[in-house]
Amino acid sequence: MKIKWALLTLIFTIATVLTGCEPLLVLDPKGPQGRTTADVIMISIWTMAIVVVVVFALYIFIVRKYRASNQSEDYEPPHIEGSLKLEIIWTAIPVLIVAFLSVVTVVSTYKVEATPEGYNEEPLVIYASSSNWKWHFSYPEQNIETVNYLFIPTDRPIEFKLYSYGPISSFWIPQLGGQKYAMADMVNTLNLAADVPGEYSGRNANFTGEGFAQQTFNVKAMPQKEFDEWVKEINATAEPLTEDKFEELLKPGHLGQSTYTGTHLTFSPPPKGHHEKGDSVNEEVQPGSSKKEDDEEVDHSKMNH
Repeated sequence: MKIKWALLTLIFTIATVLTGCEPLLVLDPKGPQGRTTADVIMISIWTMAIVVVVVFALYIFIVRKYRASNQSEDYEPPHIEGSLKLEIIWTAIPVLIVAFLSVVTVVSTYKVEATPEGYNEEPLVIYASSSNWKWHFSYPEQNIETVNYLFIPTDRPIEFKLYSYGPISSFWIPQLGGQKYAMADMVNTLNLAADVPGEYSGRNANFTGEGFAQQTFNVKAMPQKEFDEWVKEINATAEPLTEDKFEELLKPGHLGQSTYTGTHLTFSPPPKGHHEKGDSVNEEVQPGSSKKEDDEEVDHSKMNH
């Protein structure tokens, strides 16, 4: 009787807590990469749930059917050498489950690593670099740099170039896709897209010291027209980013949001050694120019700057 009431209390408590929780951000996706990630999570959860339910059902059935009270006092279980059929079944089922989850994982991994499909525009390239404990976002085509906040257009692929000016950080916008590391000696590429306007939260998901919990940033997705208007406004009103100012921003500590014209890419380019999607090694992106023009007119004399 006590076990029954304890079980009912546990179920009631879990139900009460869950009804007061907001939906998990990763399960409320706002872009194609995020939806793929959420689908994989749900497939894994349902697969594991089915396994758990079947195992517990079999356990209860066997315990009830073959309990000692159901047998006579002189009952002796039969001698069984083994069953090839049963051994094949309980070996094949786990193999099939693992194979199924492996296929789902591999297919989804290739999908989220690729540039999102179904969009007419070229990806918007944003260099996202971390330092203790802040995020720097450089828009080379727009000649803008922001700190701790990010504006992106909807219905357009976003190609993030990730690297770090300090310890390894993990760039993560839960509602738009999975996380990827930003490291000091290389540049990683993360492809995302947002197809729903709104404000989303981003953060560093890797421990980097006492201040990492506040290393967050805000993301605002808006239609392309509004994004273009924001770019014009910033270029008309913001202060230029100087090398001295950038060195000051790199000092450990927490900052609010700030905006500048120009980017640090001109005097502090990304780590050399990255070579992705046609980019030249340690290529300098010229402010205000398109990626295509940069590919054609890269100044090789500055590659080792």
